[in-house]
Amino acid sequence: MSENPTTSLLKALRTGDKSVLQTLFNNHYKEVCRTIYRFVSDRAQAEDLAQEVFIRLWQKKDTLDINTSFGAYLHRMAINEALSFLRKTKRQAGKIEEIGGNPIPSAYEETDGEEILIQKELKDQVSSAIDELPPRCKTIFQLSRFEQLTYREISEKLDISIKTVEHQMGKALKTLRVSLKHHLQEWLFWLLFTGLF
Repeated sequence: MSENPTTSLLKALRTGDKSVLQTLFNNHYKEVCRTIYRFVSDRAQAEDLAQEVFIRLWQKKDTLDINTSFGAYLHRMAINEALSFLRKTKRQAGKIEEIGGNPIPSAYEETDGEEILIQKELKDQVSSAIDELPPRCKTIFQLSRFEQLTYREISEKLDISIKTVEHQMGKALKTLRVSLKHHLQEWLFWLLFTGLF
């Protein structure tokens, strides 16, 4: 039985083979940039953060534990890098305000608080809708969207055909769209289908 491509790349990366890092960079850099850009809306910043993702990948090469694919793993790293940047930026903005005294809360800050509450409520609704899916349908959806497994990996993990996986995923997405059509904005569908929360 041939070795899994991800396992082979991981082994080579752990030996310090920089050509593997270059290959991963060439194959996934653009997608990592696109993922980060969705959060920061600044192309130059997205490119800088994307480079950081690959630097971190190289730095932690000896302790990497990848059970899916490098594409899925880098996708998750990109999201984490973007969120870390946003949290850091928000903290820095807070410190600047502290230095200037105690400013009166702006309309933006109030809106930001409202948005956070709305996001939490919407995410709760999404979680409830997922919980209401039939057991097998729910399991397959979670493996695909939250664990980033491919349909082939899911079929092997659950010992079912790829066709069954495709059918159950189609059923899950259709059910969720119907359940959530009155609640979800376009951006929340993106959050749901990329498994951000």
